[in-house]
Amino acid sequence: MPEFDKLGVQILSMSIDSVFVHKMWDDHELSKMVSGGIPFPMMSDVGGKVGTVYGIYDDQAGVETRGRFIIDPDGVVQGYEVLTPPVGRNVSEAIRQVQAFQLVRETQGAEATPSGWKPGKTTLKPGPDLVGKVWENWKTDMAFD
Repeated sequence: MPEFDKLGVQILSMSIDSVFVHKMWDDHELSKMVSGGIPFPMMSDVGGKVGTVYGIYDDQAGVETRGRFIIDPDGVVQGYEVLTPPVGRNVSEAIRQVQAFQLVRETQGAEATPSGWKPGKTTLKPGPDLVGKVWENWKTDMAFD
């Protein structure tokens, strides 16, 4: 959470479970994993209305798949990841993606982040001069992690 705070990110959690189930989950599970419990709001989407909008609610089964959505300050979804319940999420990757989206926003698209980019690594400068020459800009620090 401190990393997200440094980035000025607001975290919200939502599921189709009731606020009472969230409280039990926080009191009996999460508080044992995270000192003081979950440090962000856990919201309830009983009926899956929000999940339907984001395409993660299965109306027939009455369940939502796990999704992470990165929404910019203008309310535009910039990135998302949807995973089935057996696969856990990667918080470090979420932080990296937020950093990348913030850099692109700050540079107004003058810089793009290649695969595996991390802060301090080389970026790409989109434009006609880059077309057909990405490989020339591909450096060791741009390689897949």
